[in-house]
Amino acid sequence: MAAPSTPRPRDSSEPFFTVESHLPGRLGRSGVIHTPHGDIHTPAFIAVGTQATVKAVLPEMIEQLGAQAVLANAYHLYLQPGPDVVEEAGGLGTFMNWPGPTFTDSGGFQVMSLGVGFKKVLAMDTERVQADDIMASGKERLAHVDDDGVTFRSHLNGSTHRFTPEVSIGIQHQLGADIIFAFDELTTLVNTRGYQERSVRRTHDWAVRCLAEHRRLSALRPDKPPQALFGVVQGAQYEDLRRQAARGLTEIVDPDGRGFDGYGIGGALEKQNLATIVGWVGEELPDDKPRHLLGISEPDDLFAAVEAGADTFDCVSPSRVARNGAVYSVTGRFNITGARYRRDFTPIDAECDCYTCANYTRAYLHHLFKAKEMLASTLCTIHNERFVIRLVDDIRAAIPAGRFDELREHVLGRYYARAI
Repeated sequence: MAAPSTPRPRDSSEPFFTVESHLPGRLGRSGVIHTPHGDIHTPAFIAVGTQATVKAVLPEMIEQLGAQAVLANAYHLYLQPGPDVVEEAGGLGTFMNWPGPTFTDSGGFQVMSLGVGFKKVLAMDTERVQADDIMASGKERLAHVDDDGVTFRSHLNGSTHRFTPEVSIGIQHQLGADIIFAFDELTTLVNTRGYQERSVRRTHDWAVRCLAEHRRLSALRPDKPPQALFGVVQGAQYEDLRRQAARGLTEIVDPDGRGFDGYGIGGALEKQNLATIVGWVGEELPDDKPRHLLGISEPDDLFAAVEAGADTFDCVSPSRVARNGAVYSVTGRFNITGARYRRDFTPIDAECDCYTCANYTRAYLHHLFKAKEMLASTLCTIHNERFVIRLVDDIRAAIPAGRFDELREHVLGRYYARAI
């Protein structure tokens, strides 16, 4: 990756996103997102550095793995160390010693999922919020949504906080990421249809406020590198709501006629419907603006998302499963802690070009996990991040070469053929 360490002003005549090639007859494409800290060639996997770090791995190593950008989390950085500290340090990239482009999500997912305190189980509908405040487990719900914003309690110490669209945008401006997201309401697949309808309207109203606050703060901070704001499409599994939400976001503009710079596709997505839902949204969104799909990294999902029109995507899974001993290979994912690897002196994946596979064996990694050594997480995270980044790089190269379908058949045929 060759990204400048200091921001460069973008020529006003230069578009934020350039489409370079399309998959014939489909929404998939390759292109380039232009940011003050360098270009992102799409499709691209964005490494997740939730708390300004990809867990267990140095930022310098993430760069060597080929990551083009890193995504951090506004909720977590708001609670610790605080956006004012990051701003004083010179912004997210400088704070974490990352020279390339950065993303921050709005914190909406974490406010709702962590704030609720029940993993991914959220309020099912507003009529039941009061009744559900004390759950069957006896635990108090820690997040409450209203039309103005969300009041929540910190998962760290129980302190009370409130996020509104304006607060979220203000935090992200302080963090200084190149690409930021509008504050949205996370829902689940078990929310009622009525609640989903109200949530889509609420997220639309919040998007209007986010764009207005973004423009206001940008005008107040002309000396700062420009930040791109993405609106977020919700609507769960409902085609009419997804299309309505996407069209609605494209119609939001500021007084100068400028709308969102790109769009995020969020919310709950069933794996079997992922491509269909991304396709619905992609058909409604403008072709000249990038689309970011939140939270995917499995090989079949990556191919499906790209074909349906997603340009970038992020996921914590590669690093999260690595810390538990699960590693990717061209013939499938497996757990290195299994007894069969105790005397296996081959690399995780003989076809992988990462530092771990070049220098360490399955037997050594097995030993590190059994000995509870921290190095185990580092080496396996290096491998998993490189595996996903390299796969997406191959997908990107296959689009203009007319080899996308051939590559998908080859990769998925091997990856899902058998369990190691």
